[in-house]
Amino acid sequence: MKIENEIDYKRSPKSYNKDGSDKNLIRSDVIFDNLIWLTTREASVYLRRSVNAVHTLVSRGQLKARKFSNRLYFKKEELDYMIETSHLRGG
Repeated sequence: MKIENEIDYKRSPKSYNKDGSDKNLIRSDVIFDNLIWLTTREASVYLRRSVNAVHTLVSRGQLKARKFSNRLYFKKEELDYMIETSHLRGG
């Protein structure tokens, strides 16, 4: 049971448009549509995984990264292909 004035600290603060829609969702859709190369952080948001999980995928050879100026970059097409060809593992 939640108290009315209790703050949910697990959720990040969100900003909303005047119509009540979430600004962050709209902005991220537009950003990812036009990008070819993603940084590690952007790739983690796109894959809905942590940054550490993306680094683990790279170190295991499951995800290809390019290094430029001491940063890792990922091709969006390769991330899409990885998602499409992945196999389901059930519990």
